[in-house]
Formats: sequence, structure tokens, C-alpha cells
Amino acid sequence: MLRPVVVGLDGSRESLAAAEWAAREALRRGLPLRLVHAYEGLAPGACDLPELEAPRFWAQRILRDAMDRVNERYPQVCLSADQIARPAAEALVQAGAQGELLVLGSRAFSGFGGFMAGSVALAAVARATGPVVLVRADWRPEDEHVPDAGGRPSVRERYRDIAVGVDIAHPDDRVLEFAFSSAASRNAPLRVVHTWQPQYALAAPPPRAGDTARRTAGQALTVLLDPWREKFPAVGVREVVENGRPAQRVVDSTKDAGLLVVGRKTRAARLGAHTGPVAHAVMHHARCPVVIIPHG
Repeated sequence: MLRPVVVGLDGSRESLAAAEWAAREALRRGLPLRLVHAYEGLAPGACDLPELEAPRFWAQRILRDAMDRVNERYPQVCLSADQIARPAAEALVQAGAQGELLVLGSRAFSGFGGFMAGSVALAAVARATGPVVLVRADWRPEDEHVPDAGGRPSVRERYRDIAVGVDIAHPDDRVLEFAFSSAASRNAPLRVVHTWQPQYALAAPPPRAGDTARRTAGQALTVLLDPWREKFPAVGVREVVENGRPAQRVVDSTKDAGLLVVGRKTRAARLGAHTGPVAHAVMHHARCPVVIIPHG
């Protein structure tokens, strides 16, 4: 039985954009699409008071409106929908574990000094056992493609690059597998980004130490990618090795990308699960859809 692409819905513009992105991804992968809405309310018929039935009505309408929209725009996709009577983050994590990936809407960074990424999305990313994709409200199908010769958005042009952030000291096959397969399914180039940082922060660097460190990092990245090039020979790969803060460099790599893939190291914390600095940064600042993949 095929595992679906799962979308969490809350009625927002972000979640509707996520549903459309997920429908396109389901078609690329040949998978069904499952829409999920979490609702903590009374069971049908549990109360006769109309004011207590209203939240359940609106919850059902969120699913119905999203189904109508996806059916209209992507009639080829095999679609189902479920309402889950559990807290939102818990319901989404459980539903995502039953699918190939979980897709959520994500708000952009607020210029007023605070993060606007929803608490449910943050909790789901921190607790999910599989890939989670975050999609902005303003992301459109044509944004996945490079502009045409006149600079106009067009779905007829080739797909934009897929970008993936790689830590050569702690690589993970799930991150690279997702990145290469995403590039292959779109016939898109793959941009592999690795950032190295100098180890001599308190002393003057030796002459040409930066060149040596960059060359060493580049050689290690090439060796790491060789088996994946053999597995996906049709995917064009460009290696990007830069010096700086990994979170900032990976965010910078998304300026003209169609998708970004990063890993999130799973680890326990006294105040709950953490996403890590790179995943945290791209969740709030990346311009394209972001895939966050947990690994040990």
C-alpha cells in the first residue's frame, strides 16, 4: 500500500499553499494525498447547543474547502481527508509518521522583531520522525521554475535548483537521498552546500590556511557525493564550499532555489526537543519551501 503525502490544514493561506504544493509533489511521486485537520471539540450529537456545534462546523468546512480547491486544480491526484480529534501537533506528528512526508504551512519572518512561524509547525518539526516540508503562503507553482526569457514567471521553464545543506563531518543518507530523488523527479540541478569554519578563532591564521581548509573540505565533499552521483547519474550536481556560519550560508543558498533540504539532528533537551541552529534559521528565513529531515 502506498504511503501518502500528508498535509496539515488549519484554514490559513499558508496551509492552502501547502496543500497545493503537496498535491504537485504527490503527482511527481505517484502517491496519494491525505488532508488532515486536528479538531479538539465535542463529538457529533454530544450537545444540542448551537454555539458549541459551530466550531465543529467550521472545522469540517476547512477540510471541505481544501478538498474542493485541490480537486479543481489537481484532479489527477488520489485524495482523501480526515478530521482527527487530538491536539494539533500530536495529530500531525502521528499522521506524518503514517505517510512519506508531512507538509505544513509556514509564516515568514516578522520584521517587527519576532518569529511568526506557528507554534504547531515548530512542535511538529521538533517531534516528527520523518521529513517535514514547510511552505509559505505566497509560494506559487511558477515559483518552482526559472523565469522565461523575458523575466516573467512561467511553469513551462525548467525547475529551479534543489539546494541541500550537508555537514561532511556528520552526513546522513536520508538527507542526501531526499535531495537527489527530488532533483531527479524534477529533472533539476542539485546544489550541495557545505560550510566550513576556521579552527583558529583566537589566533592569527597561518598563511594560506583558508585555501587549504577550503580545498580539504571540497575534496571530502566530493568523496561523500561520489556514490550518490553513481546512483543518480542524470542529476547535475554543483558543489558549493564556503567559509562562514552554516545557518546563514544555507539560508543564502535559497535565494534562487526551488526547494531546500536540510537535516535536523534528533537530541533530547531539558525543555523539549530542539530543531538545531540551521533548521531553526531556514524555518524562519528561507524563501523557498524547506524540507527538514530528522536523523540520529
